[in-house]
Amino acid sequence: MDIRTSPGAGTGVIRNLYVHAPFCARRCLYCDFAVEVSRWGDLPGWLGALSRELALVEETGRFPMAPKLETVFVGGGTPSLLGPDGMTGLGKLLGRGRLSGVGLEWTAEANPESFTRDVAEGWRRAGVNRVSLGVQSFQAGPLSWMGRVHGPEGGEDAVSRARAAGFDNLSLDLIFGLPSGIARDWGSDLDQALSLEVPHISLYGLTVEPHTPLGRAVEEGRVAPVDEDRYREEFLKASERLATEGFQHYELSNFARSGFEARHNQACWKLQPYLGLGNAAHSYRFPLRRWNLRDWTEYQKVVGEGRDPVAGQEELSLGSARL
Repeated sequence: MDIRTSPGAGTGVIRNLYVHAPFCARRCLYCDFAVEVSRWGDLPGWLGALSRELALVEETGRFPMAPKLETVFVGGGTPSLLGPDGMTGLGKLLGRGRLSGVGLEWTAEANPESFTRDVAEGWRRAGVNRVSLGVQSFQAGPLSWMGRVHGPEGGEDAVSRARAAGFDNLSLDLIFGLPSGIARDWGSDLDQALSLEVPHISLYGLTVEPHTPLGRAVEEGRVAPVDEDRYREEFLKASERLATEGFQHYELSNFARSGFEARHNQACWKLQPYLGLGNAAHSYRFPLRRWNLRDWTEYQKVVGEGRDPVAGQEELSLGSARL
């Protein structure tokens, strides 16, 4: 029976956890994520807010966590802005027992410029065993246009630092479908990503969100909208190239070598229950799906007052339980 229509889909204790780290040094041109622009991450404030939210979650009992988690995904934002002690602090907050499972997959996202040697080594000591790097491109023009902070060598340097710290489960993010006016050699970006021999690559098509700088530029005619033919051609070119290199297209945006699929992604797609902590984080446990306040300052204030930071929720039928 398909898990999406199974009577047990999404029930049970929580074994999959998402934690949002909202801090970003700069908001990218296309970004519509729940981020807080800050040169440095507010580690004490972040851990304090998460601790208070977790206490509220445990008090209500609506999202009961298992004694041992199977996946933890720290996304953002830019978790690497929280410095080398960020994941150690999160581990203490969650409780080492929950992170003691032999098969735990603990992913943390990083941008190349803030994924320093100290951060890499600190994450490794904390127990992180999978790193997702927001490379997006290896070319100066596209990176500058997007508003990325790192330069063309940033991706390769970050992979080197990760491997030096002992990480072998690595993922790279690449963005495709840039407007035709942006000089970008998509094939070259694919070549460079593959040359780094990482086992997981995520491909994200550029989308134009209305309330972003890119959305306003397109609306005002200063930037051409994404060409749908180019978008389709670049995705097909990448998927075919990755397939010839031994990658499996196992989920909409994700390609992996055998054994390196992101188990957190798979758990969410299979409608296994998951808990989200932090501003804008979503949680699901059938039949309830809920999401937190989007704004970091408001979220921090509400949990600091001992109130539930939920912004909205819905009860799903079996037929409507879709991500």
